[in-house]
Amino acid sequence: MKADGYKGIWFTLNQFSEYGDKYSGGLGTYTSSHSPLAMYVPEADTTFFCYGGTRGESERHLLIMVGSYNHATGTVARPTIVYDLQGVDDPHDNPSLAIDEAGHLWVFVSGRNVSRPGRIFRAAAPYSIEQFDPVDVRTFTYPQLHWIEGAGFLHLFTKYTGVRELYWSVSEDGEVWTPDQKLAGIDGHYQVSASRGHRVMTAFNRHPEGNPDRRTDLYFLQTSDQGASWQTAAGVSIDPPLSEIDNPARVRDYASEGRLVYIHDITFDENGNPLILYTTSRHHQPGPQGDPRLWEIAHWDGSDWAFRLVTESTHNYDVGFVTVENDGIWRVYGPTEAGPQKWGTGGEIALWESSDAGETWSKVRAITQNSPRNHGYVRHPWNAHPDFFAFWADGHTDTLSRSYLYFSNRAGDRVMRLPYAMDSDSAVPTVVKPISECERKCIGLLCPNK
Repeated sequence: MKADGYKGIWFTLNQFSEYGDKYSGGLGTYTSSHSPLAMYVPEADTTFFCYGGTRGESERHLLIMVGSYNHATGTVARPTIVYDLQGVDDPHDNPSLAIDEAGHLWVFVSGRNVSRPGRIFRAAAPYSIEQFDPVDVRTFTYPQLHWIEGAGFLHLFTKYTGVRELYWSVSEDGEVWTPDQKLAGIDGHYQVSASRGHRVMTAFNRHPEGNPDRRTDLYFLQTSDQGASWQTAAGVSIDPPLSEIDNPARVRDYASEGRLVYIHDITFDENGNPLILYTTSRHHQPGPQGDPRLWEIAHWDGSDWAFRLVTESTHNYDVGFVTVENDGIWRVYGPTEAGPQKWGTGGEIALWESSDAGETWSKVRAITQNSPRNHGYVRHPWNAHPDFFAFWADGHTDTLSRSYLYFSNRAGDRVMRLPYAMDSDSAVPTVVKPISECERKCIGLLCPNK
């Protein structure tokens, strides 16, 4: 079934304190533990992407959506409704995306706790979003998908077993899976992961006594054989599951520093070493009591972990990503700047760069500015094309609003908004940036639903 445009889901957690909800707003690209959400496929010259959608700003009803951007024509196709959650409005059920060697897209719909199962769908035809067929129903949350050429899927995910524990499973074809195997169950965890070739790496925090509001510490593990063996960054073998707080996989003991840890992203440096991007904070609630909220990077330099400070932001759930490309420049994209809803989730997106392996950082560009709604959960496509390099949604964090979906180029000087309403099978996204000076002065006067 097709939708009539790109409409992101709006959500509020309803955990309010003095400075608003713990997180809320346009959460179509939520969470950082769903990955990947988008990917560039050269064979089709297309970026495919998934998100949590809805039918309009007045309806909080989650639809699992897949869209595509054709780089040759500069158009997006009318998005496909892969699955209708029929009354569920929770973006914890958002999807993740993968592609197999035959060109078929796979959509993994996150389950929620044990109340809703995870679901797997496969595209009926290669490089197509026209039809998705159900494949399996399994117990998983926060799906992180890695298609390993010649081997199949390595799926990293979470299961609720009283706390949030990390698991993996392997499949050659997406239909028959190995039994779920536990990776970590110390107190509970959130993770992010990335892959290159046969190597998959994951970074995760822990939740003391199972409480995610106390999330802290930082851990790292990697595998190059579909989970048959796991190692630390230093190559120390680990026999999972991790069950002790102090173990060789721990990167840093943030608990002893009184810092909470919110993980954004993980990637490889030019030598194949891991970089982990995350925020540390003093408090789980929004507002100044959590300051300073530090955007930090943990980098394995080949012999030890080094820690770098990028910048600060205003909210624990300000989420972005880090890249290291052939030019050796480290780049961070994310809502590091205060938005129109200062203490709300997200803000204005900026691009930061470092040419000295993270020692010093410069804000080189405001990607968004003078926005009527906060921008949040800025995600990086797998194998990203330079014209579709960052993908995110906006939304007013204090009141129900429509939520637009956006993408920007690598330089951050061109921002495109996906069409909210479509009356044809394809459409050209709206150029949001660059904008004229007149528009710049007026855009801040727009209402949340404009």
